[in-house]
Amino acid sequence: MTPHLVEPMFKIVEHEVTIIIVDVHGEMAADKIALAYYLDGKVSAVIGTHTHVPTNDARILEHGTAYITDVGMVGATRSVIGVKKEIIVEHLITGLPKRFDNAHEEVKGYGVLIDIDDRTGKSYAIEPFVIEG
Repeated sequence: MTPHLVEPMFKIVEHEVTIIIVDVHGEMAADKIALAYYLDGKVSAVIGTHTHVPTNDARILEHGTAYITDVGMVGATRSVIGVKKEIIVEHLITGLPKRFDNAHEEVKGYGVLIDIDDRTGKSYAIEPFVIEG
């Protein structure tokens, strides 16, 4: 999501809602944090997704936006982003196409709890969590 795409969205909702949470589904950590700094104070939270690997950088930015580069996934931790590890390793070594079957061992769910002031839309706490199942 680039800034020139964000501004028209703000015009649609600016008088309708106080709390805005942005999910940035992307590979590049640098792009996610740059967008978060751009949106700081304009949205309540910027939550990165896509890599499926939780990061250890949850924080509140200077103007009240909660941020984390990647919240993680719900899936098997003994896997390669949810796929049976043996399949991915074989695919990596041979380069041959493989059917990606889901792994089921040690399933965990990652997420974040965010405290947001419903009057201002500013965040004042973000706490990652893990649910083991």
